[in-house]
Amino acid sequence: MEAGFARTDGSLALLVQRSDQTDRQIADHEQRLDAIERNRWPLASVGALTGLGALAVTLWQASGH
Repeated sequence: MEAGFARTDGSLALLVQRSDQTDRQIADHEQRLDAIERNRWPLASVGALTGLGALAVTLWQASGH
């Protein structure tokens, strides 16, 4: 009976260790994903800048240059 408890205790310790490793990996992935999201250019901003650039060129050409 004592050997069975020792084996069960060892199995539980292994599961806890794997769970801790998984938690660390998830936290690392979340940090990397946050950094990627923070540093990307939103597509809407690029579209707005392109539209403003086209408007500026149109106005410049319409003024006779």
